[in-house]
Amino acid sequence: MLRRIVSPTSLNITRRVIVSPASAKVRTMASTNAQSQFNQILKSEIDSIKAAGTYKSERVIVSPQNSAIKVAGKDGKVSPQINFCANNYLGLADHPEVIARSKKFLDTHGSGLSSVRFICGTQDIHKDLEKQITKFYGTEDTILYASCFDANAGIFETILTDQDAVISDALNHASIIDGIRLCKAKRFRYKNCDMSDLEARLQEADKAGARLKLIATDGVFSMDGKIAPLDKICDIAEKYNALIFVDDCHSTGFMGPNGRGTAEYFGVQDRVHIVNSTLGKALGGAAGGYTTGCKEMIDLLRNRSRPYLFSNSLPPAVVGSASAALDLIESAKTNGLFDQLWGNTKLFRKLLGDAGFTIKGDNHPISPVMLGDARLASEFADKMLQRGIYVVGFSYPVVPKGEARIRVQISAAHTEDQIRQAADAFIEIGRELGVIGAKSKL
Repeated sequence: MLRRIVSPTSLNITRRVIVSPASAKVRTMASTNAQSQFNQILKSEIDSIKAAGTYKSERVIVSPQNSAIKVAGKDGKVSPQINFCANNYLGLADHPEVIARSKKFLDTHGSGLSSVRFICGTQDIHKDLEKQITKFYGTEDTILYASCFDANAGIFETILTDQDAVISDALNHASIIDGIRLCKAKRFRYKNCDMSDLEARLQEADKAGARLKLIATDGVFSMDGKIAPLDKICDIAEKYNALIFVDDCHSTGFMGPNGRGTAEYFGVQDRVHIVNSTLGKALGGAAGGYTTGCKEMIDLLRNRSRPYLFSNSLPPAVVGSASAALDLIESAKTNGLFDQLWGNTKLFRKLLGDAGFTIKGDNHPISPVMLGDARLASEFADKMLQRGIYVVGFSYPVVPKGEARIRVQISAAHTEDQIRQAADAFIEIGRELGVIGAKSKL
């Protein structure tokens, strides 16, 4: 029940009194001119997003994450969908061993620590996971974060000063951009994967008298599926005595012969100085991130990295799922998953390419189907959902204006039949909406 009580006009305040029939308790909420103005500004901004066709609605999944999921519609009805949106590259998000380890750690170490790490939030399982990641990469030490976004937010401010320079790829993830904004280092930006431009920016940094020069790049660019040429970046870095930082979220666990990411993919693991990555994609899909590198840097991060110092420890269940996923990747059990993932990727890209679609990227499981128009991408994704294929349209500001797309993400959990079903749906809707011609090469 809602009653309105008007206060004296001199205060210019309207109070909304909400009465709960069950408890008869009264909660009073003040609505001032400032609140009304704030609400109107927000509404106007939301209306403009909707008008541009870039408003994002969240779909509700009522099953575990997998290649086959169940999605609740707006009418409440649940429909089966083949999922082509998840970062679940190896299909480990609902793997029995991952779930079992998560449950085990929940039983043995509790739900959470109610503390940050340096107070009373470090358990043996946190140290064990850090050692496990360190061994996986062959580095000296590792520090865990609540997310890779936090790891990126904490790294640059901690290790760089106003005497230093950071040279960042133009298409780096938002978390890298935000992290760099927090530091006082001189900032230079080079064109995406453009080695000539990178070299020019390094020369500028030298002219500016930079003490340290840090090249920052994604290992794989998440909206394009483009792989950074780390071998060439290493050559240039060594020429200009620069350090290399890589955000490897979209390659950890499945790129390279042993799944150790883009550095291993290019054979330059010993030439990359800092790797930030996530536990929330191929490594179990739950949450968490980390920085791995030299011991001195990790020691400094433990003492000065604000996201680490002021965030609760990773929950034991998350630690358990990540440690089990790493065990699976390092064992023979996942060998077939690598082949399945790359085979699925090659098949999907070929089917859509032959049909006339433009697919960006470097034969990576991230396979962006380019559509250009934001409204078209949204409509296309809705029609795919109606055909039992779960995809999402991406548009500005997530990607540049005029470059809207449906970002398809392939998993080792997909069967060949699921890949072909998705391709058939893309082709059918692509013809219906005029994206491709009436006849394809299939």
